[in-house]
Amino acid sequence: MIPAICEFLPKNLSNLTYCEPFIGGGALFFYLQPKKSIINDYNSEVINVYQVVKDDVDELIKSLQKHNDATGPDYFYKIRSMDRNMLIDEMSATEKASRIIYLNKTCYNGLYRVNSAGEFNSPYGSYKNPNIVNEPVLRSVNKFLNTTDVKIMNSDYADVLEKLPKNSFVYLDPPYYPISETSNFTGYVEGGWREKDQVRLKLACDILTLRGIKFLLSNSSAPFIKDLYNDKNYHIHIVKATRSINSNANKRGAIDELLISNYDV
Repeated sequence: MIPAICEFLPKNLSNLTYCEPFIGGGALFFYLQPKKSIINDYNSEVINVYQVVKDDVDELIKSLQKHNDATGPDYFYKIRSMDRNMLIDEMSATEKASRIIYLNKTCYNGLYRVNSAGEFNSPYGSYKNPNIVNEPVLRSVNKFLNTTDVKIMNSDYADVLEKLPKNSFVYLDPPYYPISETSNFTGYVEGGWREKDQVRLKLACDILTLRGIKFLLSNSSAPFIKDLYNDKNYHIHIVKATRSINSNANKRGAIDELLISNYDV
């Protein structure tokens, strides 16, 4: 999506505080490398990874090496079960970050997914050579996070948006609205992400617009989303995106997605 997104970014982006309230893997954030930014995610496991990479990268690399030396399906399920048998409560922040990176690198399709109890439940991925200890990338990210003005938050997105200065730009990449029953995946956080959450996000976008803060939103091309943002204040752009995660391999490839802005491109 990055080439398409970049076509719709505001021209004066370098003069604005970049904000990404659903940071996830941070693909656009790391591509743009803004000088001043606010990143956030409601998922505390994800934000802990960012904080540890910033503050304790040497110990993180050592911990990842232990996973690299022992990996396999039995070991994977042992590490995955730590949030079920409460062993995770005894782990340090660095050990928790190492666990999540390991699971992400070795689970099926790198899919971060939790059940209704908030327990990681993606199955083993059976990779031949998973890149568990990507030291050059970890050290590059550590350097970037420590040499730019970045604020890392673990909060509800609405709290983050409420406190934004006016000279900000917001990229919103929430869990997508499902375009079919089989694509109804909402398991990024305990409790999931429902239709009412999409409506709540739209209201937050309305407030940003009233405050004069520019935003760009990614979402599926579902009729519900088109109708939700069918407003004179918003511009809806249809773009092609390549998706590699689908239960039906024949349906993996370029599909329509939406980029919605409150400014004219």
